[in-house]
Amino acid sequence: MSILIYSLLALFLGLCLDYVLGDPRGWYHPVMAVGWLTVRLESLLRALFRKTKTGERLAGLALTALVVGISTLLPAGALFLCYRIHPLAGILLESLMCGTLLAAKSLKTESMKVADALEREGLSAARQAVSMIVGRDTDCLDEAGVIRAAVETVAENTSDGVVAPLLFMACFGGAGGFFYKSVNTLDSMVGYKNDTYRYFGTAAAKLDDFVNFIPARISALMMIAVCGFCGMDQNHAWRIFRRDRKNHASPNSGQTEAAAAGALQVQLAGDAWYFGKKYEKPWIGDDVRPIERRDIARSCRLMFAASYLTAAIALAVKGAFICFLL
Repeated sequence: MSILIYSLLALFLGLCLDYVLGDPRGWYHPVMAVGWLTVRLESLLRALFRKTKTGERLAGLALTALVVGISTLLPAGALFLCYRIHPLAGILLESLMCGTLLAAKSLKTESMKVADALEREGLSAARQAVSMIVGRDTDCLDEAGVIRAAVETVAENTSDGVVAPLLFMACFGGAGGFFYKSVNTLDSMVGYKNDTYRYFGTAAAKLDDFVNFIPARISALMMIAVCGFCGMDQNHAWRIFRRDRKNHASPNSGQTEAAAAGALQVQLAGDAWYFGKKYEKPWIGDDVRPIERRDIARSCRLMFAASYLTAAIALAVKGAFICFLL
């Protein structure tokens, strides 16, 4: 019972740390370790397995199991040892874990760099800024395309970067957060449908789709719920969410993008270039008005409000569960 109380306190402190500090530049981040492990194991496993469709899928499955297993068990072991030493040591470590794994402030910081670049330095600088937070080719984007890419990133990462890790940490503590983050990071590195990763990245992509299924939908509903507090159109957000949430190759990314497009009354998605190849994608949302620079800040406001509501509910539910068990 005590460990649940400590974990609840650590999650609250982690939320405060993310709000105050975000991800200070130059500090170590666990995603870097997950990325390093993925690169090393990918090279090893590609050499061990045959260069066939089945061989690459098996190698990708082994990579997924190893990366996720190691990235979860090591933090869980560290927490176990710290809590055995002293509860304060465990709370401190788990608070740092939770604060590091949440990305609300850093998401706002990085996306607002795009808006600032557009205003102060022009389109070329904005393309460079947005290239740091998206996976698509940015050299061909016009101003609307740059803004749209930034807004889509904020919308998608409302789930991936904030709500989903928050829910996993609320349910499973700091180790649960590391489990989620390892899955999400692995998918971002190998979950592509190009020639290199079409088969190798299958396991990572499928696992990411699975673990994000519920969090993505909760995130979208939270975004719709806070529209009124953000001065946005809740009814339109709900309508676009119901109509366009499946207009995306990912079963999850379209959920929050549709909610954001409806709330902002703009169109998101559409055709995009990846690795020099054009991909035709349907629009999400209605073109009620042209997208503009201030929509990046509006999307951040929507992200923060949805995150705060989710955090309040998660903390309240976990607290009630603890009280029930007492």
